[in-house]
Amino acid sequence: MFVTGILIGVAVFLVWKARDSYFRVEEGQVAVVTRFGAARHGPDGQLWLAGPGLHFKWSFEEVRVVSLREQLLTLGGEAAEQVMLSDGTVIRLQSMLRYAPRRDGIAKYLFGLHHRKEHVAGLFSSLLRNEIANVKAAKGEDLGGAFALVRRDRGLVNQRIADFARKELGDRYGIDFQAVDVTDIHPPDELADALNAVMSARAEADATRFRAESECAQKVLAAEQGVKIAAAKGAAVEQEIDELGKHLGSLQKAGVLEAYVARRRAEVLADARTLFVKDGGAA
Repeated sequence: MFVTGILIGVAVFLVWKARDSYFRVEEGQVAVVTRFGAARHGPDGQLWLAGPGLHFKWSFEEVRVVSLREQLLTLGGEAAEQVMLSDGTVIRLQSMLRYAPRRDGIAKYLFGLHHRKEHVAGLFSSLLRNEIANVKAAKGEDLGGAFALVRRDRGLVNQRIADFARKELGDRYGIDFQAVDVTDIHPPDELADALNAVMSARAEADATRFRAESECAQKVLAAEQGVKIAAAKGAAVEQEIDELGKHLGSLQKAGVLEAYVARRRAEVLADARTLFVKDGGAA
């Protein structure tokens, strides 16, 4: 009975050890096997990476799994971090870092850094601060100064960081840099209030200017139409005078002009209520 118990115990121990001797790697991951702190290498002397599937290891060996998928890291933690611009304005910004470990750089990524995420986050946060601090508003820059320039050219800042990271950091840390995304930029409360006030004043001034331009355009259009109407009336009066002159000329040629004028004078005097007669002899 004692021997049977020992055999059962040995069998359970072997089953437990056998279970502990296999490990599984998911898709999009690789695993590194270490033995007493030293990583296992292949026959070619390169670091042995276990791909997706089920693999064997000795019970005294340890497995470190690394995801090759893109990873998101909030720079500065969950709260917005403060950054000083070139003109002394302190802003709060929120940004996200996107990167993925490289398969051929797993050794540097795993064993080159003790606190990988903290180190990478601090590194890119410093790069971001440096790039933003170097953004300088040109003389006579529009409303907002350096703050407005950073908001307008945030894509350019991200591109500068990306270019530097792809050239300098990939081989050093074993990662593929994807992007730094500045998700939001908050100005100081005083600057925000001042910007809102200036924007409101500018909007009101623009509205006033547009109204004045509209009224002036209406007046100019009315004046142009009035000039055209007056010109048409003048042309009509000129034509009437020409016709009357031609008619009087024909009467003059016929020798009846004096009789026509006398008749017209009599008609006018007959319709008049008051008649003033000038005595030429008194003069």
